[in-house]
Amino acid sequence: QVQLVESGGGLVQAGGSLRLSCAASGRTFSSSAMGWFRQAPGKEREFVSAINWSGGNTYYTDSVKGRFTISRDNAKNTVYLQMNRLKPEDTAVYYCAAASVVRGLWVPEVYDYWGPGTQVTVSS
Repeated sequence: QVQLVESGGGLVQAGGSLRLSCAASGRTFSSSAMGWFRQAPGKEREFVSAINWSGGNTYYTDSVKGRFTISRDNAKNTVYLQMNRLKPEDTAVYYCAAASVVRGLWVPEVYDYWGPGTQVTVSS
């Protein structure tokens, strides 16, 4: 079992930055791939970024490449999403998730555990 709790969301002006954190409990965190997804009102949940168990491989959706950075600290059971140069279209509820697989990390269905989400609002 893995329990996930996101934090760090909030209201920021366009061009600003936020760092999301996802704290995990459970002994399997260090062997789990971790992902960030987001869901805007009226839209489907979409992949944002993922990182493998060691942090050696990272993945991003095209719209956030060069602006967002995912990282993890296995000693702290925490995964981060540094978001820079935020845009109004980044406004959404952001979720972190844990997966035991190593492929297909852009697909929500491969994830076993999800956090409750944290709201990110970017004003123009």
